[in-house]
Amino acid sequence: MRTRPVDPADAAALAAIYAPHVRDSAVSFEYDAPGAEEMAARIRTYTARFPWLVAEEDGQVVGYAYATPYRERKAYQFSCESSVYVAEGYQQRGIASALYDALFAELQQRGMRWVYAVITLPNEPSERFHARKGFSSFAIFKRTGFKFDRWHDVLWMEKQLPPFDREA
Repeated sequence: MRTRPVDPADAAALAAIYAPHVRDSAVSFEYDAPGAEEMAARIRTYTARFPWLVAEEDGQVVGYAYATPYRERKAYQFSCESSVYVAEGYQQRGIASALYDALFAELQQRGMRWVYAVITLPNEPSERFHARKGFSSFAIFKRTGFKFDRWHDVLWMEKQLPPFDREA
């Protein structure tokens, strides 16, 4: 397995990996899974500022991780949100961990200071995974998302990246 920067040509593979999380769970609060065209647009929009990485195995994209803005206002320029998704049948093989390690290294190089993860509850595997990657819980937003005819709580976790050596 290797990680590399995403390419808009990967959009269909990313959309296929993401679709079950939208369609079959409340992990994502999207109601409709984006297709390849929408995913390519997201890649073009966000990679102008943030890293998006894919994991490949035998030439096939089997996972991806990315960062997006935490907030749009300038004062938040050193903070971002992160997400990671792994294709069905490839979980529990260290792919998400490898993607996050590479993502955090890239974010640190780009001067990011804080990374936030937003997790729909309940989701103990994601909570444990993020804790292992150095995130700590700091807030739960009660009944903040409505999907599949029920309300869902959302956990916010944070990870401070090693300090960078420049003033803001």
